[in-house]
Amino acid sequence: MNIVWFTWKDILHPAAGGAEVMGDELASRLTKDGHSVIILTSRYKNSQHKEALHGYTIIRVGGRYSVYLFAAMYYLQHLRTWPDFIIEEINTVPFFTQLYARQKKMLLIYQLCREIWFHEIFFPFSYIGYVVEPLYLKLLNKNIVITESESSKNDIASYGFQKNSINVFPVGVSKSISKMTSRYSSFTVASIGSIRSMKQTLHQIRAFEIAKIDIPELKLIVAGAPVGMYGEKVIAAISSSQYSKDISYLGHITAEKKYEIMSRSHALLLTSVKEGWGLVVTEAGILKTPSIVYDVDGLRDAVHNGTSGYITSKNTPASLAKKIVDVYNQPIDKRFIDMEWFKTFTLDKSYQAFRKILFDL
Repeated sequence: MNIVWFTWKDILHPAAGGAEVMGDELASRLTKDGHSVIILTSRYKNSQHKEALHGYTIIRVGGRYSVYLFAAMYYLQHLRTWPDFIIEEINTVPFFTQLYARQKKMLLIYQLCREIWFHEIFFPFSYIGYVVEPLYLKLLNKNIVITESESSKNDIASYGFQKNSINVFPVGVSKSISKMTSRYSSFTVASIGSIRSMKQTLHQIRAFEIAKIDIPELKLIVAGAPVGMYGEKVIAAISSSQYSKDISYLGHITAEKKYEIMSRSHALLLTSVKEGWGLVVTEAGILKTPSIVYDVDGLRDAVHNGTSGYITSKNTPASLAKKIVDVYNQPIDKRFIDMEWFKTFTLDKSYQAFRKILFDL
């Protein structure tokens, strides 16, 4: 089968996150099964127009906002008759492939935007997006959808999609991350992921400052590429913090460094506006590191509150700080979570579920 996969960023994009990690794994495994996959996506600074990666082909056209137009043009000029199947990944804005691609298709939606519009898009386009999203979802709601959490499924269904047409597949993590190392000597919490508005990294810095009053030894590690003006604000907040000497800002890090920090930290902090799942929660869980997360779509699915992580009572820095202190005050043998549940999230299981959905359509 020939598959064209529309997405606005690929695994090599500077802003790549959990969705791109999963996309890379799924696409590469499809090619190992004998299928041909083209990822049609956006360009970024110094990117190649076309390159082969992990068995599949990446073609980059347009930029962050123009990719939707340029991808349609490229498809119509060069790929119109090539694919047997279309995967349209919707992250903020759809590609509307049903308007120009007649092949069988599936929508891959990790999460809807809603609140994210006001964090990621500047005014007045943020307001326009918020108003328009329900309208274009109505246009798309006859399509088959695949997503990664029950929260996202319920959210999608609320916009007119039939629940029996929305399929949930589990996320998966590599077995190679399970190597354990010793914890940091001082109680340390980590913030890992791209630093952008919808991740609300400033909430984590403020929570750290509040919790520091009760935990003098507390340290914070912030790792991830800063995005736009929000990223600049976060870096400035770290520099100006009265506890700046206890905050380590690492910028973009490798996967190996990420796993090292996860395994050595005492807790991972996530304060996103919403997520499809929150892959880093599962990765940290494999390393027996609990995540403290906001009570939002995706993150509440990725954590069993009190047994495999912690969900804040309110989505505020004060509530996050309280959970940090609660974890610190637990006996040492109770701080680290049981990793058995997280062990079930394998890439093999994720791919087999994805593949079954894809080929049962």
